[in-house]
Amino acid sequence: MHKKNIIDYLSAIGSVATPILVLILTAVGWKYRQSIERRIKLEEQLRDDRIEIYNAILEPFIILFMSDAAWQSDSKNKGKDKGKIATNQMLSLDYRKVSFKLSLIGSDDVVKSFNNLLQFFYNQDTNNEQTNCNDLRKMMSLLGTFLLEIRKSMGNEATRIDNWGMLEWFLSDVRKLRNGKMS
Repeated sequence: MHKKNIIDYLSAIGSVATPILVLILTAVGWKYRQSIERRIKLEEQLRDDRIEIYNAILEPFIILFMSDAAWQSDSKNKGKDKGKIATNQMLSLDYRKVSFKLSLIGSDDVVKSFNNLLQFFYNQDTNNEQTNCNDLRKMMSLLGTFLLEIRKSMGNEATRIDNWGMLEWFLSDVRKLRNGKMS
């Protein structure tokens, strides 16, 4: 008779515990799902902001590495020095504001690569007009890394392109530069 009471108690506890356990697991699952959906929604909202910021950040670099012929072909650029235009743009208050936004919403790797690129520029000797091949190679490597991190942050995390591959589409001698064969 004693064994029957224990089984009855265990059965009663199981009858009460099962719905409670199901309720707890359902609540945990719902909370986890809400968290994932919230994160996805936030990423979608940030994506548009990031694209706008990335475009603004990259504009001076696009100007700098644009061919002279392409630069001069636009009538509003005739007679203007693209280097000065790009430099002035990078030193402007608007560019600083966009850089600040980048530091807030860019991924860690994008911000780090942007910081490395700008630190390279900050540490250049402003009196030295001549840029040697090693400096150019270093700058291009840093720019390629920045572009690669932007690519990854936009959803291409498993990309097999390297930092130099990110530059090949717009620089004709990038393979020579990569291999140190530029003079």
